[in-house]
Amino acid sequence: MLGFLTGSKVDHPMADIKQAREIVAELPSDPMKALSEITHWLDSLRETKAYKLDRLFENIDLLDGAAKNYQRKLAQDYFATSRQQKFQESRLWTGSYAFWKALSDAYLECVSRFESTQTGGTAFRKNLPVIVARTLRALTLQLKWILVRYGPVEPRVWSDIGRLYQFAEASGFAGNTVAIYPGSHGGGSVRQEFLKAVMLSVSSTDGLSPMRQEIAERAVAHFSSGFRIAQQPGPGCAYCFDIAGGKPPFRVVGEKTFPPTARFFGAGDALMQLQKVEAVIRETGAIPSSVHLGGTYDNETVLPVLRHLSSYWSDDAPARNTQRRQTATRMTVLHGMAEILQTLDPAHSDELDFSTDSSAESWIVENVSDGGCGAIIPAAKSDWVRVGALIGVKTEIAQHWGIGIIRRVTRDEHQQRRVGVQVLSKIAIPVRVGKSGGAFASGPAAPTDSALLLSTTPDSNGEVGVVMRDGIFSSRDSYDMVANNKPYLLMPSRLAEGGEDFDWAMFKVMARSS
Repeated sequence: MLGFLTGSKVDHPMADIKQAREIVAELPSDPMKALSEITHWLDSLRETKAYKLDRLFENIDLLDGAAKNYQRKLAQDYFATSRQQKFQESRLWTGSYAFWKALSDAYLECVSRFESTQTGGTAFRKNLPVIVARTLRALTLQLKWILVRYGPVEPRVWSDIGRLYQFAEASGFAGNTVAIYPGSHGGGSVRQEFLKAVMLSVSSTDGLSPMRQEIAERAVAHFSSGFRIAQQPGPGCAYCFDIAGGKPPFRVVGEKTFPPTARFFGAGDALMQLQKVEAVIRETGAIPSSVHLGGTYDNETVLPVLRHLSSYWSDDAPARNTQRRQTATRMTVLHGMAEILQTLDPAHSDELDFSTDSSAESWIVENVSDGGCGAIIPAAKSDWVRVGALIGVKTEIAQHWGIGIIRRVTRDEHQQRRVGVQVLSKIAIPVRVGKSGGAFASGPAAPTDSALLLSTTPDSNGEVGVVMRDGIFSSRDSYDMVANNKPYLLMPSRLAEGGEDFDWAMFKVMARSS
């Protein structure tokens, strides 16, 4: 029969809506396998050009809805996975990133085909703001998964984000409130979704651990209604993004000439809203029920993220504490508390290592300051590197091992990683610590745990820093310490920072009689 009389049949298993729903109903129960299948179907839909636009959107919408619980479970598993479980971490990341890319590409196909043909049914045209908003949201989550691995963002992401917002502005619906997804939190606008993407990108997430990046992205979404966008720079709009430039957003510094396609944006009222929430948490000790961060977190996890965002959402750029000086030298690096103790205090190490291979790495230091350094990590090394990791450091000219914490990680287009390291101390002294009976005990306890003393004299507050194994520190307990065969009593002042395998705490110290 002639095609022009019957209409061309779409050669795709999901062409029939009943069969499409059966495919979704028969997805595997395993979230990884199910999301992989959904990703496959999204790619195949995008590549099938015979679909009418309304049917293409209908199938993408069906798969998008089916993926919700699966992608949420994968994300939960990813952020709960130990960084040492590299194979599982990689599988979860790949599955999640591939889904968000396939989803954004599929929705982009709808927009591109409409732009090129200006055809589409009444239902499709009505849903166009929803489609553009969903595409931007999928691109934002794609961006999030790139940032979680401290990777470079491909120019196509910025090009797609800019092009979609241009299209929405030109079509006159950028600011219209629509039901992007069903549910109480599903409303928004294309403008709001655009601002989520660019605000996430300027929030300096390379200085946050993956878990805190997750909270940051959720906070960006929660406070997004207060973000501001304008045609000219001004208060609350400290950043700029050229929607036709295909390059990342940047902070506006000084007087410059900008193209007509430049859009200026910033936290606007969201900064004050965020700071109010931070104050409430400090005052009450609880996160307000109205604040939705996608999970249950303790105050010690959330507050540093809010402080971080507050700093970068401000109109004033965060100032550096000390001036950086360019250099070129090598630094030997030890990874983690166990390896540091094994190297600095092998007689007291709890781990036996009969191998002759050293796991120490050699990094290239490219700049230094009074508080730390910036370094380049050789390729194909250091899968363990992450923000918040404890490291032992020793430069070529140093006589002693120091202790540092990785504060920033970036990855360039050549997959070369750069890190910023805060040096806690240029000398780490192996000591033994153990819970004490207190100042009035008849004598010092016999300390059993290895730790690292970070200074030989108290600071201006009369405190010394000690790095302990994770879980040993308690603010309610005093500790006996043996350093250089001499006993001391440590009275806890505060926990400066807790990491994956260490606690960095500050103590008042007094000598004990033997």
